[in-house]
Amino acid sequence: MRRRLVISYLLLMVLVLLALETPLAATLASRETDRVRADRLADATRFASLAGPALRGGVPGPLSGELAAYEELYGIGAAVVDRDGRTVVVSPDWRAGRDAETARDTALAGQQFSGPEAVWPWVDGPLVVAVPINDGGEVLGAVVTATPAGKVRRTVTVWWLLLAGIGLLAVLACVSTAFGLAGWVLRPVTELDAVTHEIAEGDRGARVQHRLGPPELRRLAASFNNMADAVSDVMDRQRAFVAHASHQLRNPLTALRLRVEELGPSLTDPDGRAEHRLALEETDRLALVLDALLTLARAEREENQRVTVDAAEVAASRVAAWEPLARHRSVTLRLRARGPAYARTVPTAVDQALDALIDNAVKFSGAGGEVTVTVRYADGGTALEVRDTGPGMTPGQLDQATERFWRAPDAQNIDGAGLGLTIVAVLVDASDGRLTMRAGEPRGLVAELWFPAPWDGATSGAEGSPAAPGGPAPDGPPPGPVDPPPALAAIGPTPADTPVPKQAGPGHPAGDVGVDGAPAGI
Repeated sequence: MRRRLVISYLLLMVLVLLALETPLAATLASRETDRVRADRLADATRFASLAGPALRGGVPGPLSGELAAYEELYGIGAAVVDRDGRTVVVSPDWRAGRDAETARDTALAGQQFSGPEAVWPWVDGPLVVAVPINDGGEVLGAVVTATPAGKVRRTVTVWWLLLAGIGLLAVLACVSTAFGLAGWVLRPVTELDAVTHEIAEGDRGARVQHRLGPPELRRLAASFNNMADAVSDVMDRQRAFVAHASHQLRNPLTALRLRVEELGPSLTDPDGRAEHRLALEETDRLALVLDALLTLARAEREENQRVTVDAAEVAASRVAAWEPLARHRSVTLRLRARGPAYARTVPTAVDQALDALIDNAVKFSGAGGEVTVTVRYADGGTALEVRDTGPGMTPGQLDQATERFWRAPDAQNIDGAGLGLTIVAVLVDASDGRLTMRAGEPRGLVAELWFPAPWDGATSGAEGSPAAPGGPAPDGPPPGPVDPPPALAAIGPTPADTPVPKQAGPGHPAGDVGVDGAPAGI
Protein backbone atom coordinates (compact mmCIF):
# COMPACT_ATOMS: atom_id res chain seq x y z
CA MET A 1 0.00 0.00 0.00
CA ARG A 2 2.82 2.39 0.88
CA ARG A 3 4.55 1.66 -2.42
CA ARG A 4 1.37 2.41 -4.34
CA LEU A 5 0.86 5.70 -2.54
CA VAL A 6 4.47 6.75 -3.16
CA ILE A 7 4.24 5.77 -6.84
CA SER A 8 1.03 7.77 -7.26
CA TYR A 9 2.60 10.84 -5.63
CA LEU A 10 5.75 10.42 -7.74
CA LEU A 11 3.80 10.03 -10.96
CA LEU A 12 1.84 13.19 -10.23
CA MET A 13 5.07 15.09 -9.47
CA VAL A 14 6.73 13.88 -12.67
CA LEU A 15 3.72 14.96 -14.74
CA VAL A 16 3.80 18.41 -13.13
CA LEU A 17 7.54 18.75 -13.77
CA LEU A 18 7.13 17.69 -17.40
CA ALA A 19 4.29 20.17 -17.86
CA LEU A 20 6.39 23.01 -16.41
CA GLU A 21 9.94 22.23 -17.56
CA THR A 22 9.27 21.13 -21.14
CA PRO A 23 7.98 24.56 -22.30
CA LEU A 24 10.70 26.23 -20.23
CA ALA A 25 13.42 24.12 -21.89
CA ALA A 26 12.07 24.96 -25.37
CA THR A 27 11.93 28.64 -24.46
CA LEU A 28 15.54 28.64 -23.26
CA ALA A 29 16.73 27.00 -26.50
CA SER A 30 14.79 29.49 -28.63
CA ARG A 31 16.02 32.46 -26.59
CA GLU A 32 19.68 31.45 -26.93
CA THR A 33 19.20 30.86 -30.66
CA ASP A 34 17.49 34.24 -31.13
CA ARG A 35 20.31 36.00 -29.31
CA VAL A 36 22.95 34.52 -31.61
CA ARG A 37 20.75 35.04 -34.68
CA ALA A 38 20.35 38.74 -33.89
CA ASP A 39 24.13 39.19 -33.66
CA ARG A 40 24.68 37.41 -37.00
CA LEU A 41 22.00 39.44 -38.74
CA ALA A 42 23.69 42.63 -37.56
CA ASP A 43 27.06 41.43 -38.84
CA ALA A 44 25.59 40.32 -42.17
CA THR A 45 23.85 43.70 -42.58
CA ARG A 46 27.16 45.51 -42.03
CA PHE A 47 28.85 43.32 -44.66
CA ALA A 48 25.99 44.03 -47.06
CA SER A 49 26.56 47.77 -46.70
CA LEU A 50 30.24 47.27 -47.50
CA ALA A 51 29.54 44.91 -50.41
CA GLY A 52 27.29 47.33 -52.33
CA PRO A 53 30.12 49.44 -53.91
CA ALA A 54 32.14 46.31 -54.61
CA LEU A 55 29.31 44.72 -56.58
CA ARG A 56 28.61 47.93 -58.49
CA GLY A 57 32.28 48.51 -59.35
CA GLY A 58 33.16 44.83 -59.79
CA VAL A 59 36.18 45.12 -57.46
CA PRO A 60 36.19 43.43 -53.99
CA GLY A 61 38.12 46.28 -52.37
CA PRO A 62 38.49 45.95 -48.57
CA LEU A 63 35.59 43.41 -48.31
CA SER A 64 37.85 40.39 -48.76
CA GLY A 65 40.04 41.45 -45.82
CA GLU A 66 36.97 42.12 -43.66
CA LEU A 67 35.59 38.59 -44.21
CA ALA A 68 38.99 37.01 -43.55
CA ALA A 69 39.47 38.98 -40.33
CA TYR A 70 35.91 38.18 -39.26
CA GLU A 71 36.44 34.46 -39.71
CA GLU A 72 39.79 34.55 -37.97
CA LEU A 73 38.36 36.42 -34.98
CA TYR A 74 35.01 34.64 -34.53
CA GLY A 75 35.39 31.44 -36.52
CA ILE A 76 32.34 32.34 -38.63
CA GLY A 77 32.50 31.82 -42.38
CA ALA A 78 30.91 34.35 -44.76
CA ALA A 79 30.39 34.74 -48.49
CA VAL A 80 29.18 37.46 -50.86
CA VAL A 81 27.34 36.45 -54.06
CA ASP A 82 26.01 38.54 -56.92
CA ARG A 83 22.47 38.56 -58.27
CA ASP A 84 23.28 35.55 -60.46
CA GLY A 85 24.44 33.48 -57.48
CA ARG A 86 28.10 33.64 -58.40
CA THR A 87 30.48 33.90 -55.50
CA VAL A 88 32.22 37.25 -55.43
CA VAL A 89 34.11 37.17 -52.08
CA VAL A 90 34.40 34.36 -49.50
CA SER A 91 36.25 33.85 -46.21
CA PRO A 92 39.19 31.42 -46.32
CA ASP A 93 37.36 28.40 -44.75
CA TRP A 94 33.91 28.95 -46.21
CA ARG A 95 31.95 25.74 -46.81
CA ALA A 96 28.69 26.04 -48.72
CA GLY A 97 26.00 23.59 -47.68
CA ARG A 98 22.37 22.91 -48.44
CA ASP A 99 21.19 25.44 -45.86
CA ALA A 100 23.59 28.05 -47.32
CA GLU A 101 22.14 27.57 -50.80
CA THR A 102 18.61 27.91 -49.45
CA ALA A 103 19.61 31.03 -47.54
CA ARG A 104 21.28 32.53 -50.67
CA ASP A 105 18.20 31.95 -52.82
CA THR A 106 15.93 33.48 -50.17
CA ALA A 107 18.18 36.56 -49.81
CA LEU A 108 18.42 37.03 -53.60
CA ALA A 109 14.65 37.07 -53.57
CA GLY A 110 14.86 40.15 -51.33
CA GLN A 111 14.13 38.49 -47.93
CA GLN A 112 16.26 37.81 -44.89
CA PHE A 113 16.86 34.18 -43.94
CA SER A 114 17.95 32.53 -40.67
CA GLY A 115 17.82 28.90 -39.73
CA PRO A 116 17.21 26.74 -37.90
CA GLU A 117 14.49 28.26 -35.71
CA ALA A 118 16.09 26.83 -32.56
CA VAL A 119 19.32 24.98 -31.86
CA TRP A 120 18.69 21.68 -30.04
CA PRO A 121 21.39 19.69 -28.24
CA TRP A 122 20.88 16.63 -30.48
CA VAL A 123 20.89 18.57 -33.83
CA ASP A 124 24.22 19.15 -35.61
CA GLY A 125 24.74 21.90 -38.18
CA PRO A 126 25.56 25.62 -38.38
CA LEU A 127 23.29 28.57 -37.83
CA VAL A 128 22.93 30.14 -41.30
CA VAL A 129 21.98 33.81 -41.83
CA ALA A 130 21.54 35.59 -45.20
CA VAL A 131 20.61 39.22 -46.00
CA PRO A 132 20.08 40.83 -49.43
CA ILE A 133 22.36 43.59 -50.78
CA ASN A 134 20.07 46.41 -51.94
CA ASP A 135 20.84 49.50 -53.98
CA GLY A 136 17.91 51.81 -54.49
CA GLY A 137 15.45 48.95 -54.18
CA GLU A 138 17.44 46.76 -56.56
CA VAL A 139 18.93 43.47 -55.22
CA LEU A 140 22.55 43.34 -56.25
CA GLY A 141 23.45 40.14 -54.34
CA ALA A 142 23.46 38.60 -50.91
CA VAL A 143 25.67 38.08 -47.85
CA VAL A 144 25.57 34.61 -46.27
CA THR A 145 27.16 33.68 -42.90
CA ALA A 146 27.45 30.22 -41.33
CA THR A 147 27.94 30.23 -37.54
CA PRO A 148 29.05 26.96 -35.84
CA ALA A 149 26.28 25.99 -33.39
CA GLY A 150 28.51 24.07 -30.96
CA LYS A 151 28.68 26.86 -28.42
CA VAL A 152 24.93 27.43 -28.62
CA ARG A 153 24.28 23.71 -28.14
CA ARG A 154 26.57 23.62 -25.12
CA THR A 155 24.78 26.60 -23.58
CA VAL A 156 21.37 25.02 -24.21
CA THR A 157 22.61 21.69 -22.81
CA VAL A 158 23.83 23.37 -19.62
CA TRP A 159 20.46 25.02 -19.16
CA TRP A 160 18.68 21.75 -19.70
CA LEU A 161 20.96 19.89 -17.28
CA LEU A 162 20.26 22.57 -14.71
CA LEU A 163 16.54 22.10 -15.24
CA ALA A 164 16.94 18.29 -14.98
CA GLY A 165 18.90 18.69 -11.74
CA ILE A 166 16.22 20.95 -10.28
CA GLY A 167 13.58 18.42 -11.38
CA LEU A 168 15.54 15.53 -9.83
CA LEU A 169 15.83 17.40 -6.55
CA ALA A 170 12.11 18.07 -6.67
CA VAL A 171 11.44 14.36 -7.32
CA LEU A 172 13.68 13.33 -4.42
CA ALA A 173 11.94 15.81 -2.16
CA CYS A 174 8.60 14.47 -3.37
CA VAL A 175 9.64 10.86 -2.71
CA SER A 176 10.89 11.72 0.77
CA THR A 177 7.71 13.63 1.55
CA ALA A 178 5.57 10.87 0.03
CA PHE A 179 7.24 8.21 2.17
CA GLY A 180 6.72 10.30 5.27
CA LEU A 181 3.11 11.05 4.39
CA ALA A 182 2.38 7.45 3.45
CA GLY A 183 3.98 6.25 6.67
CA TRP A 184 1.95 8.73 8.69
CA VAL A 185 -1.25 7.60 6.98
CA LEU A 186 -0.51 3.85 7.03
CA ARG A 187 1.16 3.54 10.42
CA PRO A 188 -2.18 3.08 12.22
CA VAL A 189 -3.27 0.55 9.59
CA THR A 190 -0.01 -1.40 9.99
CA GLU A 191 -0.32 -1.40 13.74
CA LEU A 192 -3.97 -2.40 13.49
CA ASP A 193 -2.97 -5.36 11.32
CA ALA A 194 -0.23 -6.41 13.76
CA VAL A 195 -2.52 -6.13 16.80
CA THR A 196 -5.22 -8.12 14.99
CA HIS A 197 -2.75 -10.96 14.45
CA GLU A 198 -1.63 -10.78 18.09
CA ILE A 199 -5.23 -11.03 19.30
CA ALA A 200 -5.89 -13.90 16.89
CA GLU A 201 -2.84 -15.71 18.32
CA GLY A 202 -4.20 -15.42 21.84
CA ASP A 203 -2.86 -12.13 23.23
CA ARG A 204 -6.19 -10.58 24.15
CA GLY A 205 -4.47 -7.70 25.93
CA ALA A 206 -2.97 -6.24 22.73
CA ARG A 207 -4.36 -2.83 21.77
CA VAL A 208 -3.76 -0.19 19.08
CA GLN A 209 -2.32 3.25 19.80
CA HIS A 210 -5.16 5.60 18.95
CA ARG A 211 -3.05 8.79 18.72
CA LEU A 212 -1.35 8.06 15.40
CA GLY A 213 -2.26 9.03 11.86
CA PRO A 214 -5.16 11.06 10.47
CA PRO A 215 -8.22 11.76 12.63
CA GLU A 216 -10.31 9.20 10.72
CA LEU A 217 -7.83 6.41 11.48
CA ARG A 218 -7.54 7.55 15.08
CA ARG A 219 -11.28 7.12 15.46
CA LEU A 220 -10.99 3.71 13.81
CA ALA A 221 -8.24 2.67 16.24
CA ALA A 222 -10.29 3.84 19.22
CA SER A 223 -13.32 1.92 17.93
CA PHE A 224 -11.19 -1.19 17.42
CA ASN A 225 -9.88 -0.97 20.99
CA ASN A 226 -13.41 -0.60 22.32
CA MET A 227 -14.52 -3.61 20.31
CA ALA A 228 -11.53 -5.67 21.51
CA ASP A 229 -12.31 -4.71 25.12
CA ALA A 230 -15.94 -5.72 24.69
CA VAL A 231 -15.08 -9.05 23.05
CA SER A 232 -12.44 -9.82 25.67
CA ASP A 233 -14.86 -8.97 28.46
CA VAL A 234 -17.55 -11.20 26.94
CA MET A 235 -15.11 -14.10 26.58
CA ASP A 236 -13.88 -13.67 30.15
CA ARG A 237 -17.44 -13.59 31.43
CA GLN A 238 -18.38 -16.67 29.43
CA ARG A 239 -15.39 -18.69 30.58
CA ALA A 240 -15.79 -17.48 34.15
CA PHE A 241 -19.45 -18.50 34.04
CA VAL A 242 -18.56 -22.01 32.83
CA ALA A 243 -15.89 -22.38 35.49
CA HIS A 244 -18.06 -20.97 38.28
CA ALA A 245 -21.12 -22.93 37.25
CA SER A 246 -19.13 -26.17 37.08
CA HIS A 247 -17.58 -25.46 40.46
CA GLN A 248 -20.84 -24.46 42.10
CA LEU A 249 -22.63 -27.54 40.80
CA ARG A 250 -20.13 -29.89 42.39
CA ASN A 251 -21.35 -29.25 45.95
CA PRO A 252 -25.05 -30.02 45.33
CA LEU A 253 -24.01 -32.92 43.11
CA THR A 254 -21.86 -34.36 45.90
CA ALA A 255 -24.72 -33.94 48.38
CA LEU A 256 -27.13 -35.58 45.96
CA ARG A 257 -24.81 -38.55 45.48
CA LEU A 258 -24.49 -39.01 49.25
CA ARG A 259 -28.26 -39.00 49.65
CA VAL A 260 -28.63 -41.49 46.83
CA GLU A 261 -25.98 -43.72 48.43
CA GLU A 262 -27.83 -43.56 51.77
CA LEU A 263 -30.94 -44.90 50.04
CA GLY A 264 -29.10 -48.12 49.13
CA PRO A 265 -29.49 -50.06 52.40
CA SER A 266 -33.21 -49.32 52.53
CA LEU A 267 -33.88 -50.83 49.10
CA THR A 268 -34.83 -54.51 49.12
CA ASP A 269 -36.49 -54.88 45.76
CA PRO A 270 -34.05 -56.09 43.01
CA ASP A 271 -35.48 -53.59 40.50
CA GLY A 272 -35.05 -50.79 42.98
CA ARG A 273 -31.41 -51.79 43.60
CA ALA A 274 -30.80 -51.76 39.82
CA GLU A 275 -32.30 -48.27 39.53
CA HIS A 276 -30.24 -47.19 42.52
CA ARG A 277 -27.04 -48.39 40.80
CA LEU A 278 -27.99 -46.53 37.59
CA ALA A 279 -28.64 -43.33 39.55
CA LEU A 280 -25.17 -43.56 41.13
CA GLU A 281 -23.62 -44.08 37.68
CA GLU A 282 -25.41 -41.02 36.34
CA THR A 283 -24.13 -38.87 39.21
CA ASP A 284 -20.59 -40.11 38.48
CA ARG A 285 -21.08 -39.30 34.80
CA LEU A 286 -22.28 -35.79 35.69
CA ALA A 287 -19.19 -35.32 37.88
CA LEU A 288 -17.00 -36.26 34.92
CA VAL A 289 -18.77 -33.69 32.74
CA LEU A 290 -18.24 -30.96 35.35
CA ASP A 291 -14.54 -31.83 35.67
CA ALA A 292 -14.14 -31.73 31.89
CA LEU A 293 -15.86 -28.34 31.73
CA LEU A 294 -13.49 -26.98 34.37
CA THR A 295 -10.49 -28.31 32.44
CA LEU A 296 -11.79 -26.77 29.19
CA ALA A 297 -12.37 -23.40 30.86
CA ARG A 298 -8.82 -23.41 32.24
CA ALA A 299 -7.40 -24.37 28.83
CA GLU A 300 -9.29 -21.58 27.05
CA ARG A 301 -8.16 -19.03 29.64
CA GLU A 302 -4.51 -20.00 29.10
CA GLU A 303 -2.52 -16.97 28.00
CA ASN A 304 0.02 -17.07 25.21
CA GLN A 305 2.90 -17.84 27.56
CA ARG A 306 5.33 -20.42 26.15
CA VAL A 307 7.61 -22.85 27.95
CA THR A 308 10.14 -25.31 26.62
CA VAL A 309 9.51 -28.91 27.68
CA ASP A 310 11.13 -32.24 26.92
CA ALA A 311 8.27 -34.07 25.22
CA ALA A 312 10.08 -37.41 25.49
CA GLU A 313 10.44 -37.02 29.24
CA VAL A 314 6.80 -35.95 29.61
CA ALA A 315 5.67 -38.89 27.47
CA ALA A 316 7.70 -41.29 29.65
CA SER A 317 6.09 -39.93 32.81
CA ARG A 318 2.57 -40.16 31.35
CA VAL A 319 3.12 -43.70 30.08
CA ALA A 320 4.36 -44.66 33.54
CA ALA A 321 1.28 -43.05 35.11
CA TRP A 322 -1.16 -44.87 32.81
CA GLU A 323 0.64 -48.23 32.96
CA PRO A 324 -1.35 -49.57 35.96
CA LEU A 325 -4.67 -48.93 34.23
CA ALA A 326 -3.41 -50.47 30.99
CA ARG A 327 -2.18 -53.54 32.89
CA HIS A 328 -5.50 -53.80 34.68
CA ARG A 329 -7.31 -53.85 31.31
CA SER A 330 -4.82 -56.30 29.75
CA VAL A 331 -3.52 -53.66 27.29
CA THR A 332 0.11 -53.45 26.24
CA LEU A 333 1.38 -49.86 26.59
CA ARG A 334 4.69 -49.00 24.88
CA LEU A 335 6.85 -45.90 24.52
CA ARG A 336 9.20 -45.28 21.62
CA ALA A 337 11.58 -42.38 22.15
CA ARG A 338 15.32 -41.88 21.84
CA GLY A 339 16.74 -39.00 23.78
CA PRO A 340 15.25 -35.59 24.58
CA ALA A 341 12.62 -34.05 22.30
CA TYR A 342 12.16 -30.37 23.07
CA ALA A 343 8.96 -28.52 22.20
CA ARG A 344 7.65 -25.00 22.78
CA THR A 345 4.11 -25.09 24.19
CA VAL A 346 1.79 -23.47 26.66
CA PRO A 347 2.22 -24.86 30.18
CA THR A 348 0.96 -28.47 30.72
CA ALA A 349 -0.20 -28.77 27.09
CA VAL A 350 1.80 -31.94 26.41
CA ASP A 351 0.80 -33.51 29.76
CA GLN A 352 -2.93 -32.95 29.41
CA ALA A 353 -3.04 -33.83 25.72
CA LEU A 354 -1.21 -37.12 26.25
CA ASP A 355 -3.41 -37.95 29.25
CA ALA A 356 -6.51 -37.53 27.12
CA LEU A 357 -5.18 -39.50 24.16
CA ILE A 358 -3.75 -42.38 26.21
CA ASP A 359 -6.90 -42.57 28.32
CA ASN A 360 -9.11 -43.18 25.31
CA ALA A 361 -6.61 -45.40 23.52
CA VAL A 362 -6.46 -47.70 26.54
CA LYS A 363 -10.21 -47.47 27.06
CA PHE A 364 -11.17 -48.57 23.55
CA SER A 365 -8.36 -50.96 22.68
CA GLY A 366 -9.89 -53.74 24.77
CA ALA A 367 -8.24 -56.75 26.37
CA GLY A 368 -5.21 -57.88 24.41
CA GLY A 369 -4.91 -54.56 22.60
CA GLU A 370 -1.79 -52.47 22.13
CA VAL A 371 -1.17 -48.75 22.58
CA THR A 372 2.09 -47.24 21.31
CA VAL A 373 3.28 -43.73 22.15
CA THR A 374 6.00 -42.51 19.76
CA VAL A 375 8.05 -39.30 20.10
CA ARG A 376 9.97 -38.19 17.03
CA TYR A 377 11.23 -35.18 15.09
CA ALA A 378 8.97 -34.08 12.20
CA ASP A 379 8.56 -30.94 10.05
CA GLY A 380 10.97 -28.87 12.12
CA GLY A 381 9.18 -29.65 15.39
CA THR A 382 8.33 -32.50 17.76
CA ALA A 383 5.56 -34.99 17.05
CA LEU A 384 3.91 -37.29 19.60
CA GLU A 385 1.89 -40.14 18.15
CA VAL A 386 -0.58 -42.32 20.07
CA ARG A 387 -1.52 -45.44 18.09
CA ASP A 388 -4.07 -48.00 19.32
CA THR A 389 -5.64 -51.20 18.04
CA GLY A 390 -9.24 -50.30 18.82
CA PRO A 391 -12.16 -50.14 16.38
CA GLY A 392 -11.06 -46.71 15.09
CA MET A 393 -13.29 -44.02 13.54
CA THR A 394 -14.97 -43.49 10.22
CA PRO A 395 -14.03 -40.42 8.14
CA GLY A 396 -17.31 -38.76 9.12
CA GLN A 397 -16.64 -39.37 12.80
CA LEU A 398 -13.13 -37.95 12.50
CA ASP A 399 -14.61 -34.70 11.17
CA GLN A 400 -16.88 -34.37 14.22
CA ALA A 401 -14.51 -35.69 16.87
CA THR A 402 -13.38 -32.27 18.12
CA GLU A 403 -16.92 -30.92 18.60
CA ARG A 404 -17.91 -30.31 22.17
CA PHE A 405 -19.95 -33.10 23.83
CA TRP A 406 -19.85 -35.17 20.64
CA ARG A 407 -20.00 -38.94 21.12
CA ALA A 408 -20.15 -41.70 18.56
CA PRO A 409 -23.56 -43.40 18.28
CA ASP A 410 -22.13 -46.77 19.37
CA ALA A 411 -20.35 -45.31 22.42
CA GLN A 412 -23.13 -43.50 24.24
CA ASN A 413 -22.96 -45.80 27.26
CA ILE A 414 -19.19 -45.58 27.72
CA ASP A 415 -17.81 -43.33 30.45
CA GLY A 416 -16.84 -39.89 29.19
CA ALA A 417 -18.05 -36.33 28.70
CA GLY A 418 -17.30 -35.78 25.00
CA LEU A 419 -14.89 -32.91 25.76
CA GLY A 420 -11.54 -34.68 25.57
CA LEU A 421 -10.65 -33.87 21.98
CA THR A 422 -11.97 -30.36 22.40
CA ILE A 423 -9.57 -29.76 25.28
CA VAL A 424 -6.67 -31.22 23.32
CA ALA A 425 -7.51 -29.09 20.27
CA VAL A 426 -7.62 -25.93 22.41
CA LEU A 427 -4.25 -26.67 24.03
CA VAL A 428 -2.58 -27.57 20.74
CA ASP A 429 -3.95 -24.49 19.00
CA ALA A 430 -2.78 -22.25 21.85
CA SER A 431 0.71 -23.75 21.37
CA ASP A 432 0.71 -23.06 17.61
CA GLY A 433 0.72 -26.81 17.03
CA ARG A 434 -1.68 -29.15 15.31
CA LEU A 435 -3.75 -32.25 16.05
CA THR A 436 -4.30 -34.82 13.30
CA MET A 437 -6.13 -38.13 13.42
CA ARG A 438 -6.32 -40.92 10.90
CA ALA A 439 -7.30 -44.55 10.67
CA GLY A 440 -4.60 -47.02 11.65
CA GLU A 441 -3.42 -50.00 9.63
CA PRO A 442 -4.83 -52.60 9.75
CA ARG A 443 -7.18 -51.22 12.42
CA GLY A 444 -7.32 -48.74 15.22
CA LEU A 445 -6.75 -45.00 15.37
CA VAL A 446 -3.61 -42.84 15.11
CA ALA A 447 -3.73 -39.47 16.90
CA GLU A 448 -0.71 -37.23 16.37
CA LEU A 449 0.28 -34.07 18.21
CA TRP A 450 2.81 -31.68 16.66
CA PHE A 451 4.46 -28.82 18.52
CA PRO A 452 7.03 -26.30 17.21
CA ALA A 453 10.65 -26.63 18.23
CA PRO A 454 12.00 -24.03 20.71
CA TRP A 455 14.74 -22.90 18.31
CA ASP A 456 15.30 -23.03 14.56
CA GLY A 457 17.33 -25.89 13.17
CA ALA A 458 18.15 -27.37 16.59
CA THR A 459 15.87 -30.12 17.74
CA SER A 460 16.16 -32.97 20.11
CA GLY A 461 17.47 -36.41 19.73
CA ALA A 462 13.96 -37.81 19.39
CA GLU A 463 13.38 -40.73 17.08
CA GLY A 464 14.05 -39.60 13.51
CA SER A 465 15.46 -36.23 14.54
CA PRO A 466 18.82 -34.76 13.59
CA ALA A 467 21.40 -34.34 16.27
CA ALA A 468 21.14 -31.15 18.22
CA PRO A 469 24.05 -28.72 17.87
CA GLY A 470 26.63 -28.36 20.56
CA GLY A 471 25.70 -26.43 23.62
CA PRO A 472 22.65 -26.54 25.86
CA ALA A 473 19.20 -26.15 24.47
CA PRO A 474 17.21 -23.07 25.44
CA ASP A 475 15.20 -23.53 28.61
CA GLY A 476 16.20 -27.16 28.86
CA PRO A 477 19.05 -29.56 29.46
CA PRO A 478 21.63 -30.13 26.76
CA PRO A 479 20.44 -32.63 24.16
CA GLY A 480 21.98 -36.04 24.17
CA PRO A 481 21.08 -39.68 23.92
CA VAL A 482 18.83 -40.74 26.78
CA ASP A 483 17.52 -44.29 26.86
CA PRO A 484 13.94 -44.76 28.03
CA PRO A 485 13.45 -46.61 31.30
CA PRO A 486 13.43 -50.39 30.74
CA ALA A 487 10.03 -50.63 32.37
CA LEU A 488 8.56 -48.43 29.64
CA ALA A 489 10.04 -50.20 26.64
CA ALA A 490 7.27 -52.77 26.58
CA ILE A 491 4.60 -52.88 29.23
CA GLY A 492 2.56 -56.00 28.90
CA PRO A 493 -0.80 -57.08 30.30
CA THR A 494 -1.24 -58.32 33.82
CA PRO A 495 -4.08 -60.24 35.43
CA ALA A 496 -7.33 -58.39 35.30
CA ASP A 497 -7.86 -58.62 39.04
CA THR A 498 -4.81 -56.47 39.82
CA PRO A 499 -6.06 -53.53 41.89
CA VAL A 500 -5.60 -50.20 40.13
CA PRO A 501 -6.03 -46.88 41.90
CA LYS A 502 -8.50 -44.39 40.50
CA GLN A 503 -5.75 -41.80 39.97
CA ALA A 504 -3.41 -42.73 37.08
CA GLY A 505 -0.85 -40.10 38.04
CA PRO A 506 -0.39 -37.10 40.26
CA GLY A 507 -2.94 -34.51 39.32
CA HIS A 508 -4.17 -36.50 36.28
CA PRO A 509 -7.34 -38.52 36.92
CA ALA A 510 -7.45 -41.62 34.81
CA GLY A 511 -11.09 -41.35 33.89
CA ASP A 512 -11.93 -37.68 34.19
CA VAL A 513 -10.50 -36.17 31.01
CA GLY A 514 -9.85 -38.03 27.80
CA VAL A 515 -9.88 -37.82 24.02
CA ASP A 516 -11.64 -40.16 21.65
CA GLY A 517 -8.96 -42.65 20.83
CA ALA A 518 -11.66 -44.93 19.39
CA PRO A 519 -15.19 -44.43 18.03
CA ALA A 520 -16.44 -42.80 21.19
CA GLY A 521 -15.76 -39.36 22.58
CA ILE A 522 -15.51 -38.53 26.20
